[in-house]
Amino acid sequence: MACGSPGTPGPSPSVQQTSAQPSSTPPAPTSTAPAAVVPNVVGLNHQLAQDTMQAAGFYYLTEEDATGQGRLLINDRNWVVVTQEPKGGTRAPADTKIILRSKKIGE
Repeated sequence: MACGSPGTPGPSPSVQQTSAQPSSTPPAPTSTAPAAVVPNVVGLNHQLAQDTMQAAGFYYLTEEDATGQGRLLINDRNWVVVTQEPKGGTRAPADTKIILRSKKIGE
């Protein structure tokens, strides 16, 4: 008998049933990046803080004006880090977003 001829049952398709109700909380994102200790860079000039983070394997760096004025950090060496997220000393995957909040030196 030829394959697929009448009378020969073929494979039956698999059917998956899913719940019609949406999940109340999405699954937490998972990272395959290895975890490392986040350096504490509070008190360092912004350029040195960035260099320190990169040396520890963290490259997803963002920066904010800690005074709330929304200024751009043009010359990083003229700014000092006043807070960071996540805090120094915690373990985080290397692809974690690091937020450095800085203000101009002397402010």
